[in-house]
Amino acid sequence: MTVPGWSYRYVGPADLRSLVRPGGGGQSMRSPADFGEWASARTAEELSEPFTFVVDQTRALRLAPRRSEHVVCADGEAVLCAGEISFREESGRWAVNEVSNQSTGYCPDVSSWPALAEALDQAGIVRTSGFTHEVVFRRCPACQQLNIVREEDFVCVFCDAVLPPEWNVDWPGR
Repeated sequence: MTVPGWSYRYVGPADLRSLVRPGGGGQSMRSPADFGEWASARTAEELSEPFTFVVDQTRALRLAPRRSEHVVCADGEAVLCAGEISFREESGRWAVNEVSNQSTGYCPDVSSWPALAEALDQAGIVRTSGFTHEVVFRRCPACQQLNIVREEDFVCVFCDAVLPPEWNVDWPGR
């Protein structure tokens, strides 16, 4: 398990990093007013789909359309958490509908949840108690390929090597 507050560097394809443009990142949600203004500018169709999110190093939630790259949403910077999130309005308040740490560009550990929880609280969004869909990422020590562990089967899909029980996607560079 990683340390709470751990940051994740971008580990995805270099060509996607080249899409980062100054000022082109996701919109920061630092308060309930920020989120309310952002949500009111979205169409019902947009709000029915998940969004790309990151929690940046200032602990702010950043949101971008679903098909946005996480590295673009984060302005190319390291993040505290990343994934996909959807919202619903209930009793006049915004709440998380579903949320995952699914980001193959950053591959955050499931232990990144506290950073997201804090950012959601700051933005005034009612949250779940954890990710509704957890994605377990591991780097194969034998072939160095990134893997998504399914059904607790810690075996590399590329070379059949045993994957470590602890998050290791970016260990060599730390």
